[in-house]
Amino acid sequence: MFDSARAPLPPKPGVGYKPQHYAAIMESPGALGWLEIHAENYMGAGGRPIAQLRHLSDRFPVSVHGVGLSIGGEGRLDPDHLARLRHLCDWLNPASFSEHLAWSTHEGAFFNDLLPLPYTDATLTRICDHIDEVQEVLGRRMLLENPSSYLAFADSTWDEPGFLAEIARRTGCGLLLDVNNVFVSAMNLGYDPRAFIDAFPLQAVGEIHLGGHDEDHDDHGAPLLIDSHGAEVADPVWALLDHVLAKSGPRPVLIEWDTDVPDWPVLEAEAARAGRALAQVTA
Repeated sequence: MFDSARAPLPPKPGVGYKPQHYAAIMESPGALGWLEIHAENYMGAGGRPIAQLRHLSDRFPVSVHGVGLSIGGEGRLDPDHLARLRHLCDWLNPASFSEHLAWSTHEGAFFNDLLPLPYTDATLTRICDHIDEVQEVLGRRMLLENPSSYLAFADSTWDEPGFLAEIARRTGCGLLLDVNNVFVSAMNLGYDPRAFIDAFPLQAVGEIHLGGHDEDHDDHGAPLLIDSHGAEVADPVWALLDHVLAKSGPRPVLIEWDTDVPDWPVLEAEAARAGRALAQVTA
């Protein structure tokens, strides 16, 4: 139903693009197979960011990752935000567009965070309605990302894999599997991350994310992992990626590093490690 002239993302490693890496990427991309941008950083009319993005998109497939639609919000989606997003996708024609299973707006206020939702029938209906609207406006299929969780709602009646599978079934959207989010949520809430992956609808996954996390403690002194995107991917997350790829086969794998961003060789080394994981599956 939602067609695009652009080829899909290749089953290769990608990175979240940062402008300070522009020259290095153009000169020495190394293992890099594709790039992801945050939509809200490129909704302007022009300037250096847009010019650089045009050059990059001539050379690499690009994925657009939204952080501000508030797919799970109780109110209607912001039509102005949707219009700007459509303008970006129309001229860039990205290989993929994704958003989060979260909410960030309420009664006109915007919260600079991705906030959690109870997994109930009412939430499911609202999210499906919003995804239908996004896909209709953009004229393309979107991917929905699983969240990192720090609490569970007592009134949830669905588990997360089943909830996401039902959203994909009703709307035809794909899923973005963030493996670090799975690990963080599993450690925080006390379940087996591999069992979560075994229950996840991997056939709907169009993109995989990896990122670093921080170790902290909650108010009661219990260990708490924070999805910070500010460090190298932890070894247990790499091991969980291997488990995912063994079940799903090759998929596009992205390295996210959004805070304390390192120099390009450090980020490229993480992408190269993702490339080796993919090569093992392909072989």
